[in-house]
Formats: sequence, structure tokens, C-alpha cells
Amino acid sequence: MPHRSPRPCPGPLPGPLPPPGRRTLPAALALVAAIGLVAAGCGPTKSSSASGGGNGGGSSPAATSGGSAGSATTKPVPLVIYAAEGYDAAEGAAFQKATGIPTTVDDNSTGPLTTKIEAEGKNPHWDLFWVDGATVFAGLDQLHLLLQGWEPPATSNYNSVGTSLIPADKSYTPTGVTMAAALVYNTKLVKKPPTAWAQLTEPQWKGAVGMNDPSVSGPTYPYVAGIMQQLGGVPQGEAFFRELRANGLHVYQTNTNTLQALETGAIKLATVQSSAGIGAGFANKDIKVEYLKYETVLPSCLGISAYVSKQAQAEAKRFVEFVLSPAGQRVMQSGDPHGDSLFFPLVNGESPLPAVGTPLAAIPTQNLNPYVWGPRENSLNSWFTSHIIQ
Repeated sequence: MPHRSPRPCPGPLPGPLPPPGRRTLPAALALVAAIGLVAAGCGPTKSSSASGGGNGGGSSPAATSGGSAGSATTKPVPLVIYAAEGYDAAEGAAFQKATGIPTTVDDNSTGPLTTKIEAEGKNPHWDLFWVDGATVFAGLDQLHLLLQGWEPPATSNYNSVGTSLIPADKSYTPTGVTMAAALVYNTKLVKKPPTAWAQLTEPQWKGAVGMNDPSVSGPTYPYVAGIMQQLGGVPQGEAFFRELRANGLHVYQTNTNTLQALETGAIKLATVQSSAGIGAGFANKDIKVEYLKYETVLPSCLGISAYVSKQAQAEAKRFVEFVLSPAGQRVMQSGDPHGDSLFFPLVNGESPLPAVGTPLAAIPTQNLNPYVWGPRENSLNSWFTSHIIQ
């Protein structure tokens, strides 16, 4: 398979406005500038699409074996990362500075990026995919679009949660976890929050509960699926959400909208991704987070394209290794300190930011089987739209 020719450094791009509810990344962009992209080459571009393309498609996936570094005499090919993490631009800049590999980050929401990957198929314009939620990776793996059979050495030092999230075919790598979804509330309005999910349907919380739309908000589908799993199946979960709707459930598009409703008093309880809830507490000290039994573990994951050159795959492996290194973990925790950086690390010896508070071991958690719940995502989201939102 031919290698890409390195793309020239793009000039400054204004980029489109972020989609509704999409968080902006001032901290990440400040860190990009601080790292010094000029000295390192052309840096990550925050845009709605990556400049140029990937390696171009082959007719079959590249080999799944081989080392994680290319030849020292081989000129690097530009690395393209499709990502939806608040720290992704900062991580791309730090990796480029450390390795000299030109790195472009195409930051968008999970849904649009997944649609692009599926449309590109065997002719990818991406090398790495980095978003929250393993279910989407299971879907891409079943389409044979992800490199299988490789994991970075750092996974041998994962804690028990991290080890439990590694797929059997090693088609993607978990890089950290948040919870989907935590219970977030305003202490001025709620003195005694619910201690179980079933309590959300009680009369005292009528019209007081809000959540995100799972067809819009990527982290919300794992929450919906997690409720169904712990209640015993899809029918039981559908009954729970019908009860919530009958009790006046409010459904908003994204974390931003749901948390705004909480802050204004339109709702008293919100079920959103834990990092978003903790982040909201920076702006409003009255907002607190509680973890109920059970919280669904939401991993951020990195997958490598199966249809790019071996050299591009070797560079992509280096990126994954860098992310899990002490330097890469520091960038993940500094790139979006009031948002996605509020995660639980998976590598032993790494600690979450102090604002995360509750230790991971103290949270009652459950894992979703992404290969069971991933294929159900479209149908369950459609059901939710038809029966809960409308």
C-alpha cells in the first residue's frame, strides 16, 4: 500500500462554529500555543474536517502485527486523528512536539465523526479515532474498520477497571473512564438527593428530572443501556423511562443544555456524564455529584484504522503509547481541566485531578458489553425519540 506524501502545513483556519451544545476548548488551545507548534512543524488544526486525507484506501486491512515505531530513516507521514475529547488538540500538539510527526486533530461530536468513518470505509482519511464510549468502537470493529491484535505495553500496568475494558480482539484501547451518568443536583434546591435510580420516578421528583437526548449526546446512550442492563433487559428499561416520562422527565440535547436547566432551577436533578457534572461545580459551588448503584463505566477509547499504511499504523501506535505515558496523561489532565480532563486514569500510579473527588474504587460500577449493546444503539435511540421525547 503506498504511503502518503506529507501534507504541507495548513494556514490558520477559522473553522465552523461548534455544533449546538459542543463544548469549546480554550484551555486546550492555550496549551497548544504554549507547546510551540512553529518549532515542531504544522500542529493540530481544530476544524470540522482534517486538512487533506489519510493514507488512502487499500483493498484489505494492513497486517495486525509489527512494532510500534517506524524506521528511523523513514520520513514521517502526517497523522490524522478524528476526536471528540476536550483535551485532544493539546495531546496532538504535545505528541507532535515530542516526535516530530505532523499531527492534525479533527475535533467534532462523536456522531458526525462516526458517520464520516463509516462513509469513508476502506478509503479512510483518518488514522486514529478517539471518543467516549466503547459501543461505537464495537460497531466499527464489526465493520472490520479497526486494526486488531495490538495493545500498548502500558496496558500491562492497568488497574482492574482498565483491564476489564480491553476488548478480546484488541481492536481499541481504553485511555480513561468517566461515569454515565452521574446524578447532579443543586444543594440549594435539594437537601436529600435520591439514593437509587428507581427513586427518580417518585412523586416528589415530578417535573424535576432532566437528562440528555441519547441520539444527540454520545455519553447518554451508555447510560440508557446501562439502566436497561441492570434492570434485567430492554423491556424493563423501557418501562423505567416511560415512568420517568410520566413523572415529567425533561430531555435536552446535550450536557450544556441540561446543566443550564439545573442552574436556572428549571429542573432539580440532572443525569449527565460525571466529568460534565463535576465541571459545572467550578462555576457554581452549589452543584454536587452523587454516584448511584450502579454507575455505567464510560471509557474514552483510541482505535487505529485497519486501512492505512503500516507506517501510518506504526505512528498511530506511538500516539497511543504517548497518551498512556506519564507525559501524555498530564496533557489529558491539563487540556480540559473543567471538562473531559476530570476522568479516572486506568494506569496504576496515575491519579485523577483533585476535583474528581470520589475514588474510583468507591463508586459502584458496572461494565456494558459493547458488542451486545452497540448493535442496539440505533434502534434504542429511535425508540427513545418516539416514546420518551415525543
